[in-house]
Amino acid sequence: MKKQTRKYKIDEYLFNLNVWQYRKAMQILPDLLNISLNTFHNYRRILPESTQDIPYEKVILMEKLFDFQQGTLAYQHPEIESLKSMLIDD
Repeated sequence: MKKQTRKYKIDEYLFNLNVWQYRKAMQILPDLLNISLNTFHNYRRILPESTQDIPYEKVILMEKLFDFQQGTLAYQHPEIESLKSMLIDD
C-alpha cells in the first residue's frame, strides 16, 4: 500500500517519535494549539491538492514546536516572481 503524501509534514514529525512521546504529543498538541483533537487530525489529513489550509498562526506554532525552520512545515512551496518584477514597465 502506497503512503499518501499530505500537504503538511505533521505526520513526518510525529512518526519519528517513540511510542511514549507520540501518545503524549497527541494529548498535549491540541491544547498547545488551542484546537480540538479532531481539528488536529483534520490538519494531519489535508491533501496537497486541497484548498483547505491550516491557519497561519497555527503553522507558526507547529514549526516552533517541531523545531522546523520557518516556512518548512508545508511540503510544497509555490514558485512565483516578485510583484515588483511584474510591475516593471517593458
